[in-house]
Amino acid sequence: SNAHQLASALGKWKVSTELLHLADDPEHIRQVLGEALKKFDALILSGGVSMGKLDFVPSVLAELGVEKLFHKVQQRPGKPFWFGKMETEKAVVFAFPGNPVSSFMCLNRYFLPWLRGSLGLPYFEEKYAVLAQDFFFKPDLTYFLQVKISHEKDGRLMARPLAGRGSGDLANLTETDAFLELPRGRQEFKAGAVFPLIP
Repeated sequence: SNAHQLASALGKWKVSTELLHLADDPEHIRQVLGEALKKFDALILSGGVSMGKLDFVPSVLAELGVEKLFHKVQQRPGKPFWFGKMETEKAVVFAFPGNPVSSFMCLNRYFLPWLRGSLGLPYFEEKYAVLAQDFFFKPDLTYFLQVKISHEKDGRLMARPLAGRGSGDLANLTETDAFLELPRGRQEFKAGAVFPLIP
């Protein structure tokens, strides 16, 4: 489902996309990605970047000469995110985790701003919302909280947390209006506090 979800999200940008499927086989991945790196300006991969025995993408990209700029971000969802570039082909690679919420959040938080910059457009206008109820998150990670948005009579944009079942809960995205970006370094987030919003 991730490939179709990501391609659909890119549709409004009139970006020409092609869907490719990679089997869990290093040689197959090497062949398909080798051809894709010559053909496309950017690759968005979903899955195969964690630490499992079938997560071959980082090692194959290295073999193909793609320079890793970073792997793993202190965030949830999307911690295994891998990003790199290939100077000889001028291609960039956004390798997102395979869980659907992780892939979708990373597309909106990282790929779309990169796309706007590549098209010569200004960065997205910064948006903020008020957390509508107390929220607690223990891990020392930036947390992209799925929220439902409402407008109060006093003009405030309120973000109400949505309960979900983790980054594999694709169905929960149908109720989500945005992600509220909660910073790492704290565990308690009080109602009334203001945080960056990613529609």
